[in-house]
This record gives sequence, C-alpha cells and structure tokens, in this order.
Amino acid sequence: MALNSNFLKRHKIALLLVLTSMIFYGVFAYNLLRTDYVKLLTLYGALFYLFYKIVGLLKHQTKVLTYVAFGFRAVFIIAIPNLSQDFYRFIWDGRMLVEGFNPYLYNVENFIKSGVFPVAQAQELYNGMGVLNASHYTNYPPISQVCYAISGLFAGKSILGSAVVMRLIIIAADFGTLHFGKKLMEKLEIPSYHIFWYILNPFIIIELTGNLHFEGVMIFFLVWSLYLLHIGKWHWAALVFALSVSVKLMPLIILPLFFQWFTKQNVVANNVKQSVKNDEIATSLPPRNDENKEVSTALNLTKLILFYTIVGVTTLLLFAPFYSSEFINNYTNTVALWFNNFEFNGSLYYLAREIGYVFRNRNEIAIIGAYIPKLVVLFVLIITFLRNNKTTLQLISAMLLVLSFYYFIATTVHPWYIATLLILSVFTKYKFPLVWSFVIIFSYLAYLNVNKEDKSENLWVIALEYIIVYGVFIWEVFIKKASKKEA
Repeated sequence: MALNSNFLKRHKIALLLVLTSMIFYGVFAYNLLRTDYVKLLTLYGALFYLFYKIVGLLKHQTKVLTYVAFGFRAVFIIAIPNLSQDFYRFIWDGRMLVEGFNPYLYNVENFIKSGVFPVAQAQELYNGMGVLNASHYTNYPPISQVCYAISGLFAGKSILGSAVVMRLIIIAADFGTLHFGKKLMEKLEIPSYHIFWYILNPFIIIELTGNLHFEGVMIFFLVWSLYLLHIGKWHWAALVFALSVSVKLMPLIILPLFFQWFTKQNVVANNVKQSVKNDEIATSLPPRNDENKEVSTALNLTKLILFYTIVGVTTLLLFAPFYSSEFINNYTNTVALWFNNFEFNGSLYYLAREIGYVFRNRNEIAIIGAYIPKLVVLFVLIITFLRNNKTTLQLISAMLLVLSFYYFIATTVHPWYIATLLILSVFTKYKFPLVWSFVIIFSYLAYLNVNKEDKSENLWVIALEYIIVYGVFIWEVFIKKASKKEA
C-alpha cells in the first residue's frame, strides 16, 4: 500500500508519532547506558506511550503497521546490545561450533585461565559475557546453537558482525510470528491488528531485536505450531513444536495441556458444525452411539500419543549430535542452577525466601528451589485435567496461565522471559502480560540502591513491579470474572 498524499493527510499525527518513535529508538540503541536509569525510564515510558497511540490510530492499516514494525527494528541493525551481556556467550558458542568443538562440553573460564583461546576474539568475548556467564556450561538448546553458528560462519572475526547476523535471524522470526499470528487470528475471528500488541511492543523490539534474545525464534515456532494444530495438520504441528523446544526448553512445561485438545476438541468441532446445518441435513445424519464415541476417543488418544512421540523423538534427534555422558551431566547441572542458585526479579519466591531468613536465618534457595518444579507439575496437571482446554482459544489461555504461574514462583525472571506470556495474551482476553511488558523495565533498576556499595536487589523496586502486575492479574482472573457471573 503506497503512502499517497491522502493517506499522509489523514494520518499525519500517527506518522509524526512513528517518526518520533524512530528517533527515540535511535537514542535507546546508540546513546544509552544501562546505569543511566532516568534516561532509561524516560525513553521506555515515552516509547510505550507512542506504541499504544500508534496501534490505536493505525489499527485498520495493518500493512502500514507492518512497515513501521520493520522500520523500528531496522534502527537497531548495527547496534551493540546495551542492556544484556548474553549475546557475547551466544557468539562464543557459535564460534566454538564452527571450529568443531561441542559447546556443551567446554567451560569458557577454563579456557581463558589456561591461556587457551579456541575462537577469535576469545578474550573480548570473555570480558563481555562476565565471570558468572563464563563460569558455567552452556544450556542453550541445539536450534539456538545453530543460529549462533550461522553468525560464526558469516562474521567469525567481528563481534558487531555476529550481532548483526543474529539480529537478522531474530527479525525474520518476528515477521514469521506476524505472518502465522495474523493467520491464526483470522481463523479464530480475532481482529488481526491484535498481533501488533506484540510485534510493535517496545519491550519486544528492545529485548529481542535490540538485546538479541532468542525467545523470538522460539515464539515463532510456537505460534506456527499452534496455527498448524488449529487447521488440523497436527503431525507438522508436533514437528514445529519440537523446533520451539529446541530453541528454548520452556515449551516443555505446556506440553501436557494438549491432552483435552486431542481427546475432546474434535467432538466439540463436529457438534458446532452439525448445529449450523439445516434441519434436513442434520436429521439425515446417523445417530451417534456409544460405540462410535469409543472409537472416536481411541482414535484421538492415538493422535495424542503420536503427537507427543513426534515432539519427543524430534527433540532427541536435534540434541543427538551433541550427546555424550559428559553433555548430560553438564547440561542438567547448568539447568539446575536456575532453581538452586540464581536469583533475579522473583516475586512469591522472594517472600518464601524472607520467611526462610526469619526462621532459619539463611537463604533457603536450595530447599525452595527443589519444590518449585513439583508445584509447577501439580499446577500443570490441575489445568490439564480440571480446566476446559477443548478449543484452541481455551488451550492458549491455559498455556498463558501455566507459564504465568511458573514465573510467579520462579527464582529468576529475566525481562525477556515475559515475551512468551505477551504473545499468548494477544489471543486471549487477558491484558496483564501487556502491563507486565511495561513495568518489567523496573527490573533493570533492581540494583539501584542509596548505598552504592550495596549490590543486592532493591526489593522496593521489585515490589512496585509486582504490585502492579498482581493487581491487574487478580482483577482480570478473579474479580472481573466474578462480577460477570453475578451480572
């Protein structure tokens, strides 16, 4: 759609907001230090307001919004991430793979301390990623490693070049999410512009395109899988879902939720189709009997088992090239760190931790962390079997609730984790992830303390973030629903 003079006249305010946003994104990408908290908050707040206004003004101009989304991302093309150091480790892993090393078997710090530099710019990458990241084995799944390796192939001796290649991959994934997200929304009769609450969200642009987090690639495969599932291509949906798991392991948590979709969804769809037929056709259909129900149930269970089998086998095959007993040990130990050692931006976990300090006078993360997976499994089983997840919309809502529960009790909630909640929410009635995508910026202020020597998190800042998030969550999930029932 060409931007003719009539369009420019009718939407001059929106285009002015777009131009202003691009300038602010430029400042954010190239002239911002993470420790400049006032500037960080001001820019982010302004960008979020502009994003809200732009989507509202141009919601019926989805092609224009698509061009805008590309333009905003293009601003970051040659920027070095300024809010996260993780990309240095991504580059290291990718170059290790290109050099023929299994990245899961080698510790960065051990190389550097031994005076061995297996990849180009090894010392710079080590300095960039920091001691904490360099001291443990990588835990990024195989598809992520392939993306890192692509950057190593095309820019094996340039940190900026590697960042550009990875950024192009993430941008491509975002537009894949846009494509399949819109198609799924059309099938579900949801206004297609809702996808732009994700695609144009400053949080997504900054954390994924800007800071190079590969949640965007995982989300692309997840949305694609949901679309394939909805149109009945469940074999391909399983394969694509495995690709999502092989970018980030997080989708494994929601895997049990497909149970009702397979065992009951087809029956629901058939009943809906039958209800819209005219009386003559409907009465000509053979009556459904108990034997037919049993056959249908058995068939659906077979599909469910095959779905899980395809996901499991594909995921194992993708990990297979890296397999060794040492890999299993390194990988499981690194994943366990997220439950037993690492702490950042927690909410309910921090309350439990404070209780531990009161009664035991020490940090009980090892004990609390051991219970978190058990609580998550229990909650997943409750949602799987006791909540209606028969339709695609119900399934997506269940995914949102399960992942939200996990992040509510997790020991570590980095800002980019919320991206998965945000994409799921645009298909639902829930807005708390959108609110969270705004207030998550407070997590970057977590180490803002009056005493400069105090390196602990400022719990008042974290409390402000979660008071807002929980307030909206409780209103949407409990109060608002209860008031509707009364009405």
